[in-house]
Amino acid sequence: MDLPLQGLLVLEFSQYLSGPAAGLRLADLGARVVKIEHPEKGDACRKLAIRNTWVDDSSLLFHTINRNKESFSSNLKSEEDLSTLFKLIGRADVITHNFRPGVMEKLGLGYDKVAAINPRIIYASISGYGKEGPWKNKPGQDLLIQSLSGLLFTSGDQAAGPTPFGLAIADILSGSHLVQGILAALIKRHKTGRGSLVEVSLMESVLDLQFELLTTYFASGHLPVRSALANAHPLLSAPYGIYATADGHLAIAMTPLHELAEIIACEDLLLFSNDEIFQKRDIIKEILAKYLSQQSTAFWLGKLLPNDIWCMPVLDWHQMTEEEGYRQLHMEQDIVTGSGDRIKTTRCPIRWNGRILTSAKPAPGIGEHNASIKHEFKLTSE
Repeated sequence: MDLPLQGLLVLEFSQYLSGPAAGLRLADLGARVVKIEHPEKGDACRKLAIRNTWVDDSSLLFHTINRNKESFSSNLKSEEDLSTLFKLIGRADVITHNFRPGVMEKLGLGYDKVAAINPRIIYASISGYGKEGPWKNKPGQDLLIQSLSGLLFTSGDQAAGPTPFGLAIADILSGSHLVQGILAALIKRHKTGRGSLVEVSLMESVLDLQFELLTTYFASGHLPVRSALANAHPLLSAPYGIYATADGHLAIAMTPLHELAEIIACEDLLLFSNDEIFQKRDIIKEILAKYLSQQSTAFWLGKLLPNDIWCMPVLDWHQMTEEEGYRQLHMEQDIVTGSGDRIKTTRCPIRWNGRILTSAKPAPGIGEHNASIKHEFKLTSE
């Protein structure tokens, strides 16, 4: 398949999740992504196991985020290895890294040095909090970023206390933003022939994620107040939220309250005016929650969906993967590691010219491609 980034060489000086997430998407779109790893330790993510799950000698997480890549091992503190890397950099299109500010400069791999070697290079970095300010050297870890950003006061009910996202939202989002910046820089290079410096940070990515809430805060000066129950968005009025039914849960999105009340025959909801749906949202939600708990999820869906009410059942992963709607998306793919272990994971969510993008190429071993890369790019003296 002729993919849009085919022919691009990306050198990934990245570890853990944010930088490698960007590399994964670039690889899925056709770029050749080569991880630059320490000869002995490799990417630190190799030893970061989720639920203590391992495949070969590396964590399942590493295999998931680094599929479809190659590995070139290099000691960045070795002059000989750096000299070899400089030759490879001269042939590369993109460099990514997610070290703290100043680390790449100390290693002799800062933007100015790299751009002098290859003026066409797209140099893309992810930091925790940017290059300036009192936070710049603080640990850029996902939970810590969420905690500083105010994001923990947007999820969960009011009495729950600060509630983090149950996934690495800052890492994944900043990786996505880095890809956007790289693609924009590649378009600029096509027009001008010049490379660019692209910088994102986990903190800025999470702040951008909250643009809707922060804009409202800037305008009003008031902090968001989560619902006492059935919270799904602190700025939205009743009935928006998640409600328990007799056998599960039901999600109800933006819906006129009186229309909902008439469809489900809940007369108590008709007592509230449109002006009260935010001011008295917790009272309304309490009435609705008690009413919906009397019947099954399927019962309510049978009444609401035919009347174009925006609602859906709340599914866990077992239930979701049994649904035909999920199966039609074909989101799963199998990867076979070098040792023969089979891993089921998700595919790239982008379709290209109507085709689903999958790759069975597994995550590499440390330095697995040193010999072939050195030979291809003539990195060793004959």
